Amino acid sequence: MRLRALLDTDALGLRLLGGDDELDRTVRGVMTTDLRDPSRYLSGGELVLTGLAWRRDADDSEPFVRILAQAGVAALAAGEAELGAVPEDLVAACVRHRLPLFAVHESVAFATITEHVVRQVSGERAGDLAAVVDRHRRMMTSGPTGGGPDVVLDLLGSDLDLRAWVLSPTGRLIAGPKVAGPGMPADLCAKLAAEHLAAARTGRRGPHRVTLGPATYSLFPIRSWGQRPAPAGGGRAAQASRDVRETVLSDWLLAVEADAGDWPAERLDLLQGVTQLISVERDRRDAARTVRRRLAQEVLELVQSGAAPAEIAARLRVAAPVLLPGLGAAPHWQVVVARVEWEGSDIEAGPVAQALLEEILVDPLATGPEPSDRIAVAHTGDEAIALVPLPAVSAEHDGSEAGILADTLLESVRDPLSAGLDDDGQVTLGVSAAVHSAEGLRGALEEARHARRVAAARPGRVCAAGHQELASHVLLLPFVPDDVRRAFTARLLDPLRDYDRRHRAELIPTLEAFLDCDGSWTRCATRLHLHVNTLRYRVGRIEQLTSRDLSRLEDKLDFFLALRMS
Repeated sequence: MRLRALLDTDALGLRLLGGDDELDRTVRGVMTTDLRDPSRYLSGGELVLTGLAWRRDADDSEPFVRILAQAGVAALAAGEAELGAVPEDLVAACVRHRLPLFAVHESVAFATITEHVVRQVSGERAGDLAAVVDRHRRMMTSGPTGGGPDVVLDLLGSDLDLRAWVLSPTGRLIAGPKVAGPGMPADLCAKLAAEHLAAARTGRRGPHRVTLGPATYSLFPIRSWGQRPAPAGGGRAAQASRDVRETVLSDWLLAVEADAGDWPAERLDLLQGVTQLISVERDRRDAARTVRRRLAQEVLELVQSGAAPAEIAARLRVAAPVLLPGLGAAPHWQVVVARVEWEGSDIEAGPVAQALLEEILVDPLATGPEPSDRIAVAHTGDEAIALVPLPAVSAEHDGSEAGILADTLLESVRDPLSAGLDDDGQVTLGVSAAVHSAEGLRGALEEARHARRVAAARPGRVCAAGHQELASHVLLLPFVPDDVRRAFTARLLDPLRDYDRRHRAELIPTLEAFLDCDGSWTRCATRLHLHVNTLRYRVGRIEQLTSRDLSRLEDKLDFFLALRMS
């Protein structure tokens, strides 16, 4: 289709700001982005939609437009919902690069434009496709109350007698037909996700057919519009962008309880159209994560740059009501670090690790329209870092901490992810202890990164390690660096130091004397000029704060090493 046709479509509400002599350009696709550099997702001919979240000042417009022009996009459409009128610096940059620029009125959803372009580019479907897509378009673009993917799955059931479900790559049930009886069991979701990822790694085009028990399923990939593969004939750059590992761990899938092997072309075309519509909903959900991702990125940058705790605390106060509305107080926090690595490849894995960590950390018990709305994940390089709020955590470090446990984090997703990683990929995660102040956040990040390195040293394609494992002297043998030693001693001794500072106690000196006296109550009490009962109270407090037992040789040794290295 031509750009001119978009301008002539009143329902889209587009207003031309520049490039009237370029309106005969052909539009081959559509992409929504707020990345500063979306070049790796562009193949040429796209209408690029942006909410301008990438623009922080006037100097950002020129490099952004230059990247789009070099990628050969057809035009740029900027939404007016974020900044009001489209900035003049963006208009000027588009004029310089001869890139047509449209303004999108704030009342028009990007989903409406995307769906229109998809329909026009793909051509009108025949028969049942036209009916389903048209009915779903009206529901999908009517806002949050439109129903989302569940509605189109209900339409597939009522109009075509097809039961279908939308699944994440980890096997989480994202959407299903509400009128088709009970939902799909979690173990079946995980098996279908694993089958889909294994088939995708072979490079075969979908749908992938699999038989589990008495039923046969056809599995269709649902790709984000920002991650669609380049079309054939796109040149060397397009060939490079086809590596399935770039998106295999982040693509959704549509599981249809039917054998698509004998379907006519029209029916296959119908399901492909449905996956495109659901991808619009997926992009909408990704866009809704922008604020949380930005908050996490800002906190991460402050922590890594050594900013003052007061500045970090201010950012955390901003993040708390966004992630936990109605909490009323700043929560405790945990840090989770994830990394996706591929052997013999330089694939940029940061964005995939970010999407994957958001998916892994979804709380199935969370209320609200989207259970991932309480997760803030940033990425830097090939590493993703999650800031996880915990509304109720003990401040006494007494071993009663609630939160994420590394050994249970990957239980439900290990099999599907292993299938997608095949024999050349690895996903590793590290989990910090909970912290209750900005001062502890830097240590939590360091702790999570060390735990991830411990996980990476283990056999297996999907591994996780928690902060508890850093407080074992066994790990000091392979980890000699000073930063690891600091993490080891901090985990054991910081709760005692905090308690001594707050209560003017002497737990650390008591611990040193107790170990020097080989655990003898009488000798230690005499050395410290204490009653034996007072000594027993102090040792009991040490054990309570650290969740250790000073009658055990292993725990005595851990404390001995920590005191010697501190």
